[in-house]
Amino acid sequence: MSTPLEIVSKDATLTEAATVMHDKEINALVVSTDPPSIVTSTDLVASAAEGHDPTTQQVSDVMTKSVETVPPELYLEEVAAMMTNFGINHLPVVDGDDYLGMISSTDITSELS
Repeated sequence: MSTPLEIVSKDATLTEAATVMHDKEINALVVSTDPPSIVTSTDLVASAAEGHDPTTQQVSDVMTKSVETVPPELYLEEVAAMMTNFGINHLPVVDGDDYLGMISSTDITSELS
């Protein structure tokens, strides 16, 4: 799990989001919306491929809204099953209203291998 959790505003530009991901060496950010959303490096690449200007396009234009979350006590096998069933690679880890971190498919593979 990546901690601390990196959060970006829905009003941030894609360049700002990409800079955080690059500087922190991560591939996803939680977007501060209610319910929570997520923006990934895949979203940024897709936007660039479509010819959008990352200096003006906002995170809210490409983010995935209302994402699934997992509690910290969930078994890795269950998290892996969720990722497979939903076709996703990142899940925010939450304890009640507190965001603890982000778990990725890479984290799961590393731990289970």
